[in-house]
Amino acid sequence: MTRTIVNMTRNLAQPFPSPLGLFKRRWWVPILASASVCLIFDGAVLEPFTTSDENSSGRVWAQALNTQPLNPRIKVSIQQRFGRKPTDKLTVQALPGDQLTLQFTTGKQLQTLTTDKVEFAITPIPLKQPRWEERVVLSVHRSFETAETKANELKALGIPVEIAQPKQWQVWAKRDQYPTSADRILLIDTLKQQGYDNVFLHRRRLRDKPQLSFVTNGTQYKRSIVSITSKKQQFQVGEALHYGSLRFQPNTYGTYTLVNKVPTETYLRGVVPYEIGFNAPTTAIEAQTIIARTYALRNLRRFQIDGYELCADTQCQVYKGIAKTDPIVDRAIKATTGQVLTHKDELVDALYSSTTGGVTAAFQEVWEGTPRPYLTAKIDALPRGTWDLTTRSLAEESNLKAFISLKRGFNEASWKTFRWQTETPITELNGFLRKFLRQSKHPLANFKTIQKLEVVERSHGGRVQKLQVTTNLGSLTLTKDDILRGFEAPNSLLFYVEPRYQTVKPQPSPPVDATPSKPESISSVQPTRPTAAAKPRKMLKGYVFIGGGFGHGVGLSQTGSYHLSNLGWSATKILNFYYPGTTVQPLNDSIVFWQQPSTPVVPSQSVPAELKPQSNQGNRLISQKMPFLKSFQWVFDWIPFL
Repeated sequence: MTRTIVNMTRNLAQPFPSPLGLFKRRWWVPILASASVCLIFDGAVLEPFTTSDENSSGRVWAQALNTQPLNPRIKVSIQQRFGRKPTDKLTVQALPGDQLTLQFTTGKQLQTLTTDKVEFAITPIPLKQPRWEERVVLSVHRSFETAETKANELKALGIPVEIAQPKQWQVWAKRDQYPTSADRILLIDTLKQQGYDNVFLHRRRLRDKPQLSFVTNGTQYKRSIVSITSKKQQFQVGEALHYGSLRFQPNTYGTYTLVNKVPTETYLRGVVPYEIGFNAPTTAIEAQTIIARTYALRNLRRFQIDGYELCADTQCQVYKGIAKTDPIVDRAIKATTGQVLTHKDELVDALYSSTTGGVTAAFQEVWEGTPRPYLTAKIDALPRGTWDLTTRSLAEESNLKAFISLKRGFNEASWKTFRWQTETPITELNGFLRKFLRQSKHPLANFKTIQKLEVVERSHGGRVQKLQVTTNLGSLTLTKDDILRGFEAPNSLLFYVEPRYQTVKPQPSPPVDATPSKPESISSVQPTRPTAAAKPRKMLKGYVFIGGGFGHGVGLSQTGSYHLSNLGWSATKILNFYYPGTTVQPLNDSIVFWQQPSTPVVPSQSVPAELKPQSNQGNRLISQKMPFLKSFQWVFDWIPFL
């Protein structure tokens, strides 16, 4: 009997589809009626079966699928900006007894090479003529969460956008929809008139093109895309060991990204030890494993602009490959294989941080966006009764200060990051703020000095929502996560500030010279009058930030989970404490990975219809708004990113 191999994969950027929906299509019937079928689903081989009934086949396939934990492969960037420096080099080696298989195109032909080792480098190629690279930056953010909310607001205005991360997270006007300099300038001018003051045009002049090159078996090749596989599916990449497959590919910023395509369960072996620690209690590791799996699968959309899904640093989750795995962690991963945290059959926004400071933060206390019902402000303490938020809201400054003074009775009380105090000189604060303002081309970016910091609004959970900054050029208000982007001093938004002054003694006035410059009569010389002593004055020398917690404080506290685990709590109980109203369940085809929040973003301004692109071919606004420049259209034509 013929055996048919069916290899099923799915698009991880979309909500999880039902594989059984495929069996409703009639073209499956002849195969199922006459063949022994072997299903390969995301790399997992399911046992063959024979059937002649379409309905029963669906049941058999369902049983097979339900017995296999889903283990989708994730695209993780392990070298995110290779080529930023012309001296960048990287070596990929096969393990002993194995070989690398390299695939790339030469002309229109696919070329395959085998080797033990390949060395990658950057070869700058001069351009025939220098060219300008331009993009409209609509906003700059510290986190993806706020960037995505801003992007949705702009989409509601009818402006096509894309989210990027050249350094900070940024929202760009979609480049192919505003293809000329005139289009971009008009968009910026109109948005500024509508109150979007931080929109700006990023420009840089390109004189050469960084070209990925590699040497193998004594021959140098220059290619932009190279795929690397091996029989053992393991690679020595620099000092790290990675599993799965590798691919060098161009990114949006003119450099290259090395992407590791790795099964989820293997990916967790390179995440969990570095996020929770090797020595954490068992159920704390299991809880971390469940939310790390959930977080990864929910956030596969982050780097859509660059053609991969997750990064390997704290902007996603720390991922360092499988070189230093741990048996205890591996047992926790195996014990929770395929388990995810859900709310109404959708993966939760499984945010977590090192330390909450004694009170978790609601999602909307840190980022802009739709509140998550399972991410709320609650006291991180057992037994309950350490503090009652219902009667003593931390929005009150006096309550917040009293709360910060408490150092016992909390789940994190034994950790150094639970309470902290940082005194920062005014010169450093000036530098932090100046750098922040220059990134967004703020009109106050050239201020001389900060004159005052004042918390003007707090959330119910005590997080600073608005920090007013007064400078010699004027005042501005930083909100939520941007406060941590503007100042590096506080470890979290759970803080208050106190000014520090120094006494400045006045310089003594020079004595009045009673000697005349030319001979005069003795009677005309006036005696020296004593001057009044100037009073000492106070001068601002810096601020003390006094607070608690380390990180955003939303969701699970890693240090708090240590304490709960030591009390004998299960992983599920720990997760229910930090994410109330959620459910731990096996990954299955009914679970939605991610979907747009149901509450629409309502923009506060509107944009004229002529700024909304009418087609995918670009909106040539220059001919509509600047007809006298129409004959010079070629001067403004957009040059694609390299």
